[in-house]
Amino acid sequence: MCRHLAYLGPPVALATVLYDPPHSLSRQSWAPRDMRGGGTINADGFGVGWYPPPAAGGAGTPIRYRRAQPMWSDTTLPDLAVSTTTGAVLAAVRSATVGMPVLEVAAAPFAEGRWLFSHNGVVRDWPDSVLGLAADLPVRDLLTLDAPTDSALLWALVRHRLRAGGDPARAVADTVTRVASAAPGSRLNLLLTDGRQVVASVAGHALSARVDGDAVLLASEPVDDHPEWWAVPDGHLLVATADGVRTHALTP
Repeated sequence: MCRHLAYLGPPVALATVLYDPPHSLSRQSWAPRDMRGGGTINADGFGVGWYPPPAAGGAGTPIRYRRAQPMWSDTTLPDLAVSTTTGAVLAAVRSATVGMPVLEVAAAPFAEGRWLFSHNGVVRDWPDSVLGLAADLPVRDLLTLDAPTDSALLWALVRHRLRAGGDPARAVADTVTRVASAAPGSRLNLLLTDGRQVVASVAGHALSARVDGDAVLLASEPVDDHPEWWAVPDGHLLVATADGVRTHALTP
């Protein structure tokens, strides 16, 4: 299992999200608390995507920093995180499913245009279980998958709906419910953001949320012991915007 998080709110240094909390994402790369379903550490790569503030010339297109190495072994990101300020972040540390490659391009967040995407989980009986769903994608999308992994296919399925003008929450919900039907027992915990909203699914694992004024932080595991953390129920979709957080049952 991987660990991921998303932040949306007033601009903060990346370090306040990635490194400073006592159980930060960096710590979760080597000391996760909840690796249900397999794995012990998240050493198979990591990635961070963030949106430059408008005053810094941000035009809605995120910046990514990804590596195939463990997050704890990277010597560049800590300094970068201290000096970089943003109001929207999506980051992940990876525990690769057995048989899937450990490559930089396989590390979340995946990206296109203003969108960032992450998957924490596994598609059961990959790839045979989802051949029918993959067949619905344009051939070019299949030939240009970011990596030969279940997460990359999930991103392609969500992205296909976004390209068609689909609502982001519906794109995530429809993808999760269709894959869950085709591959029962899959863990399909997705994060999707455009820097203005975050859509998250909880299907087969865990996600916690914390709202602090006009800031929201979502994480596979709480990054600290703040009493305002609450667990998003399994089988639910969460949508966070500047207006607040709402949840819905995951339905087709």
